[in-house]
Amino acid sequence: MNDLWHTRPPTADTPPNADTREDMVVFENVSKTYPQHGNSGQPTLAIDSLNVRIKKTEIISILGPTGCGKSTAMNMIAGFESPSSGTVLLDGVPVNKPGPDRSIVFQQASLFPWLTVLENIILGVKSRGMSSAIYMDRARQLLAAVRLTGFEKHYPYQLSGGMQQRVQIARALISEPGVILMDEPFGALDSQTRLMMQELVLQLWQQYQPTIIFITHDVAEAVFVSDRVLLMSQRPGRVKLAIDINEPKPRVQEFITSSRFIQVQSELLHALRSEVQDTVNPPT
Repeated sequence: MNDLWHTRPPTADTPPNADTREDMVVFENVSKTYPQHGNSGQPTLAIDSLNVRIKKTEIISILGPTGCGKSTAMNMIAGFESPSSGTVLLDGVPVNKPGPDRSIVFQQASLFPWLTVLENIILGVKSRGMSSAIYMDRARQLLAAVRLTGFEKHYPYQLSGGMQQRVQIARALISEPGVILMDEPFGALDSQTRLMMQELVLQLWQQYQPTIIFITHDVAEAVFVSDRVLLMSQRPGRVKLAIDINEPKPRVQEFITSSRFIQVQSELLHALRSEVQDTVNPPT
């Protein structure tokens, strides 16, 4: 894999625990307003004055009540939407369109049913003109990394839900993006498969070192996979709480019984419950 996925080592005069990584994604005073719908509708302020800095190779999870702007923020990083005000920067450059430096993993695998596993993985890079020698070598590495070697010629209907998601993750990784956006990628999976996929994400992160931005409604999942968890307020979305996990990766399931895990989960659940209750019963 290329140098994009490697962290720059600390310099001689840098304290051993200092974070020397540069910012990969920055929200600078970002707001997003959607226009009114119909004659009596009012404009909707989805996100207001959002300021967030995400380091290269960091794993960030975003939590929040429904409608708080989680997906809106992700769509602005992807280049699918633009801020109404403020700026979203990717590696120091304003985002104004989608690009191969960002890949998305959706809740549903969204694989082409008429293509095999291998054909689904290579479709994007092949269509962009990458050399077949390069993309086939990457595909073989990724099939092994997501434990799908031997399934190259299978079609999506022949795979379980977890296997389909592994294909989607391999497809996201093959272009060696700087950022991987994961929008509730394991929400449709059973609990056992979900735990296995969370461990797989951390193993792949250790191998390839992308920046990962992970949207989820599952507090335990956010704590398990992340370096930092951002909890957004009810609409208009702002960062209400940011918690550093400070636990080495990759993690094993024993982490979920640790005092640190329980403490962070409790703090996030309490803050999230407050936001959800305010959404259901807004203050008068």
